[in-house]
Amino acid sequence: MEEIDFIKKSVKQWAKPEKVQGSLLNFPSSNYIHPSPFGVSLIIGAWNYPFQLTLAPLVGAIAAGNCAILKPSEMTPHTSALIKEMIESTFDDAYIAVVEGGIPVNQTLLKQPFDKIFFTGSPAVGKIVMKAAAENLTSVTLELGGKSPCIVEKTADLEVAARRIVWGRVVNGGRTCEGPDYLVVHEEVKKAFVDKLKKYITEQYGSNPLESPDYPRIINRKHFDRLTAYLSNGQVVAGGETIAEENYIAPTLLDEVAWEDDVMQEEIFGPILPILTYSNEDLLIAKIRKLPKPLAFYMFSTNRSTQKKFLKTLDFGGASVNDTISHLINPHLPFGGVGNSGAGAYHGKASFDVFTHFKSVMKRANWLDVPLRYAPYKGKLQLIKQAFKWMA
Repeated sequence: MEEIDFIKKSVKQWAKPEKVQGSLLNFPSSNYIHPSPFGVSLIIGAWNYPFQLTLAPLVGAIAAGNCAILKPSEMTPHTSALIKEMIESTFDDAYIAVVEGGIPVNQTLLKQPFDKIFFTGSPAVGKIVMKAAAENLTSVTLELGGKSPCIVEKTADLEVAARRIVWGRVVNGGRTCEGPDYLVVHEEVKKAFVDKLKKYITEQYGSNPLESPDYPRIINRKHFDRLTAYLSNGQVVAGGETIAEENYIAPTLLDEVAWEDDVMQEEIFGPILPILTYSNEDLLIAKIRKLPKPLAFYMFSTNRSTQKKFLKTLDFGGASVNDTISHLINPHLPFGGVGNSGAGAYHGKASFDVFTHFKSVMKRANWLDVPLRYAPYKGKLQLIKQAFKWMA
């Protein structure tokens, strides 16, 4: 709602043609950038936040003047049905429409010559979307994920860090694409910090999270089996309980994890937090830089020079210092990944921009037409060189 209100207040200004500086080569002229909608957009939502991640891009598409087809996730059929009901009762389907279905529907939609495709999901499916879009040279925005690191430096406020990291990792059962995917703690504070993580898991979800009204189940058996396979990595120091019949996995801390373990190879997307340690900042930075660029980066530290060092030398989509996830709530901050974690950004003004083609327009006056630029050029070269020298 905050995003909608912000865009409604701002869109008239964003949509105005912007006058920009001209070039002496084109003097006299007036020059403008005209925002223009791409046309018909395809928005493919994700299952982890099936309402938000389908409708938030639509807000930008509408603001920029596009028509749109929404494709909610088939893995959340009740939410998909609700979105369809809401859209059909609000919009003429000549402008905004909803198409439900599974993989065959996605494949059929991706064959159509859309003007814009906005996809939220995994890097693996993002590659499929981009490949399909290439057949029609369709502009694509990919909001993907990845293994977002979370560094706890020895100067960090351990109480605050533990509380916020538990929230960021466990909220929505760990299925948040920009959530902290693994923890790297300075060796001097590691033992004390793990104890605080255990404390805040209990404080937020009780001694038995199975009974917590705030703790969800895994989306399906496929993902349950994928996640439980990680529990053999490292050492379970908190949680680890599972109930297959309910797709239940308790909030779990995995200590003594190695960079080479299976749990460190792909985005976890579940309530499992691997814990590694470090002692040398430069070695840690070098290690992270060798990995695919993450959607988010998190650091807990009160040392400003250390914060600056990590933020300057690492590549990521967005970051929070001394918090997790919350940077994406600010509509003034573009949200998106880089490399393996995505292409393009949205939220606030960026949502308008990502669904907009910016047309360059020059209006040239007729009262001056320098003959120097027209053929024949014999004898004009020296004059042209002098003109460029004068303009420089």
